[in-house]
Amino acid sequence: MLAEELQQEYQHRFINIAPYRRRVWRVLVKSYFQAKVGANQDILDLGCGWGEFINQIEAKSKYAMDLNPDAAEYLKPPIQFLHQDCSQVWPLADDSLDLVFTSNFLEHLLSKESLSQTLSEAYRCVKPGGQIICLGPNLKYTGGAYWDFFDHHLPLTDASISEILELKGFKIKTCIPRFLPYSMANGRQLPLWTVSVYLSLPFVWQFLGKQFLVIASKPRY
Repeated sequence: MLAEELQQEYQHRFINIAPYRRRVWRVLVKSYFQAKVGANQDILDLGCGWGEFINQIEAKSKYAMDLNPDAAEYLKPPIQFLHQDCSQVWPLADDSLDLVFTSNFLEHLLSKESLSQTLSEAYRCVKPGGQIICLGPNLKYTGGAYWDFFDHHLPLTDASISEILELKGFKIKTCIPRFLPYSMANGRQLPLWTVSVYLSLPFVWQFLGKQFLVIASKPRY
């Protein structure tokens, strides 16, 4: 997908709910994800969008990668923006990252080959003992709604993501088939306190969750 198309799609889909998305991600980071990310870590947000995650997570050094050039306008200094196709070689050294985080991005890649190349780069750049966190819509539970977004190309589930991660050399640490509800793109804006309550009640995820959460680590030598 061309960068210009990405700009148009993001503007069309998210411009009216961007402030709400930022507030929701503030809760997600504070209530859940920050506990999985050390403040002294070097991390990359893969497919960073408008920086909803990377702007709010605490870390030593932060990188954000996206093909959409608009992303640079939303990232807070000193985040380093990598404007590129993620399936190409990343401008990062081997074993240089403690964490790669990606949310609602991998399904947008155009082919399984692109996904494979992207995860190969993630494995190369993650330090031994480092992690990759993958969050995304689970086709098992979204049903046909998975395809309501024009730029969803790859049909992914918790099982398929876990398998490709293992094929790349990662070891699965956590696999939650049903984690978060599907999407904020429908415009519905629930009170933020409901997000905190939802995260604190894992048994509810089994009924409302339609996104997987897979966490894998790179083995130590």
